[in-house]
Amino acid sequence: MFNYLKRKWMAFKDIFKDKNDYNEKSIVGFLSFAVMAIFAAADIITGIMGKPLTISDTIFNSFVIVTLGAFGIAEVGKIFGKKENTPPTPPTDSEDYI
Repeated sequence: MFNYLKRKWMAFKDIFKDKNDYNEKSIVGFLSFAVMAIFAAADIITGIMGKPLTISDTIFNSFVIVTLGAFGIAEVGKIFGKKENTPPTPPTDSEDYI
């Protein structure tokens, strides 16, 4: 059991290394989205029970900004990230030049 937990902890620490297969921005964005979903579920449940949920809107808005920022940065990185720089193929003689 101890070895299993140790392997899982080591795998968790591997996320934060410079060279890994994980996208840290997506992990932070997902965790922030999960907190937003929990907040929304708690708000709905307390509303059904007739009790107000007294959490500041600033906290929720902060999680919205973190989520959008993390996913936005991840997508921009995919779009403008490393692209293969392949030279264009030369035209063949059979193509007409205008």
